[in-house]
Amino acid sequence: MRHTVPIAPQFYVTAPQPCPYLDGRMERKLFTALQGEHAQQLNDTLSKQGFRRSQNVLYRPSCSECSACLSARIRVADFTPNRTQRRILRRNAELKRNATSPWATEDQFALFRRYLDARHADGGMADMDIFEFAAMIEETPIRSRVVEYSRPDPETAGGRLLTAVCLTDVFDDGLSMVYSFYDPDLQDRSLGTQVILDHVEIAREAGLPYVYLGYWVPGSTKMGYKAGFSALEIYKGGRWQDIGSPSDHRAELHPLSVDPIAEQVARISLPNARVVRD
Repeated sequence: MRHTVPIAPQFYVTAPQPCPYLDGRMERKLFTALQGEHAQQLNDTLSKQGFRRSQNVLYRPSCSECSACLSARIRVADFTPNRTQRRILRRNAELKRNATSPWATEDQFALFRRYLDARHADGGMADMDIFEFAAMIEETPIRSRVVEYSRPDPETAGGRLLTAVCLTDVFDDGLSMVYSFYDPDLQDRSLGTQVILDHVEIAREAGLPYVYLGYWVPGSTKMGYKAGFSALEIYKGGRWQDIGSPSDHRAELHPLSVDPIAEQVARISLPNARVVRD
């Protein structure tokens, strides 16, 4: 008789720490290691259940009294840019895309430091050095790409300036934008939105149905922009659903907002690793 054996990772919970999205709240994550020969399969499966990757770890928010963070993705086939987004595409028409293997460069790190210093000087990555940056880019056990965007250098004939970068994972059903950063001096370009719009096009060209954007958090100004994309779905109540009106989703604290960890883990669907015979 043949049996399908599931991959059985161990899950852990982080200690509470201040939430980076909503003031006065404490954040806690449910996580597991991402490693071994089945890493890609595990990543694909858990990402469809609201998990995100950070280097060799898959995590999902599991705060004790808050369930505000909602994984979000764009349905590529149904996406249509609005007027503002079409204007952004025209404004950035001179950008050139270059997708490479996940390898860190000094130019990337220099842009990353400028971005952090201007936009997130007090954030969790503020003290990241070049070695930690290289680990963020290169330590991936799954199929990943670094997507670079450059613009013409006005001071050098034929030269180009690195303008934006996105570390992107490739799933069996889409692209996941793990982390992106861009030139903080070009605020009028709306480069963050431009990179998302271009990833929708990359996914369309590849025949992939979704672009995963990470977490949308109602009530957070940092994450509010994600609700501006059409055909947006959120993972809520154990299933993907259309976001509908963003105002319908709340971020109130309640002691019954989150199920016990054991119940959460029990409901996680895991991929099958191999077939064995009795």
